[in-house]
Amino acid sequence: MTLTSHRRLTTGAAATLIAALAAGLAPAATASAAPLPSASAAATPATPAPDVAGIAAALNAAMADGAPGAMARFAGPDGVESLTAGVRDRATGAPMDIHARFRIGSVSKTFSTVVLLQLVEEGRLELDAPVNRHLPGLLPDDRITVRHLLTHRSGLADYTNAMFADTVPGFEAVRNRVFGYQELVDLSLAEPRTTEPGVSYRYSNANFAVVGMLIEKLTGKPVDRAYEQRIFKPLKLRDTSYVHPDTRIKGLRVRGYLHPDAAGEPLVDSTEQTVSWAQSAGAVISSPADLNTFTSALMRGRLLSPAMLEQMTTVTPTDATGTRFYGLGLRRYDLSCGAQIFGHTGTVQGYYTYAFSTRDGRRSLSAVANTSNHGAANTALGGTLEAAFCGPKPAPQASARTASGAASADSAPLPAERDLPERH
Repeated sequence: MTLTSHRRLTTGAAATLIAALAAGLAPAATASAAPLPSASAAATPATPAPDVAGIAAALNAAMADGAPGAMARFAGPDGVESLTAGVRDRATGAPMDIHARFRIGSVSKTFSTVVLLQLVEEGRLELDAPVNRHLPGLLPDDRITVRHLLTHRSGLADYTNAMFADTVPGFEAVRNRVFGYQELVDLSLAEPRTTEPGVSYRYSNANFAVVGMLIEKLTGKPVDRAYEQRIFKPLKLRDTSYVHPDTRIKGLRVRGYLHPDAAGEPLVDSTEQTVSWAQSAGAVISSPADLNTFTSALMRGRLLSPAMLEQMTTVTPTDATGTRFYGLGLRRYDLSCGAQIFGHTGTVQGYYTYAFSTRDGRRSLSAVANTSNHGAANTALGGTLEAAFCGPKPAPQASARTASGAASADSAPLPAERDLPERH
């Protein structure tokens, strides 16, 4: 029988839970036991159980760094762990709710990629074919291929850098605006290209505006129909939708809060917006459970063939850390325990999201904090990944440096990757 435990956390409650675990006491809700290794992995060490206290600490750290609330849901062979902290609505004080829906930002890119790769499998386009073969004259360089779009190696400038150079005024200027895909591409083409096609990774939302154009050209339907028919319905993602240009998040929802650039200025409720500036690059709405289902199903091969999934998960580095990589619309993070996880990060005004699974799809984590333009909160939320997939960390050995209160350099979390420009 699957065990599902839900923990409601405040900063104090999380601290109590962490202290109890540290003292060897059982928490009020039983955490999932460590899963048994599969027959094919019998020679490898047992997979660690999620560090529930560590996930709680990461959520509360995100709140300490400016998020009104945060939540995470871990799904594995032994059940589900759901944790919430803070509020989903500052005006009413409604607590964060694990069933609430929110804007997932650039996690949408993985949905868009799945649709496009399915079209590749159907023979409607080729990964290494020029984009201009299907969208004649759209791009100024015939060398830019479909693969370059999906791997962020096209050299197309990210128009959001200029659009949101002033965070709140930039957002308010587009909050209710409806763009056509061509307008977004034109904004990118008005700026210098960032690299020659295929030379290097340069993250750009413009790539996935073009992906949206390809989906609509090849299917003859709006992208929302493609998502619905190819992903949402087959996986029964009842809380997931692509709503454009409607500004609402229907049903139980998390309200999003944008930090202004000036320190001390009040948060801006950014919940209602068209997200037309992103569309297929970032306009999907979902829930923690649906994101767990999606990433797990993708990694288990329910959406793509083994050969295509192998291409999607073939990655190149995105920085010099040796821990972060990008495939086809998919990030890979290599964690401190050696675990490799696949998924995507998401930033849209008022929300930070992480949605990742192991390569076998047996374990998945989704997490959200309802703020943005505050990178420390994003970095803190990313701490849920290490806690979920690596389990409790061993106590650090005492040394002259740690005894004096200084943290070791390699223990500091890496800054979160940015899907949008930020000033904090």
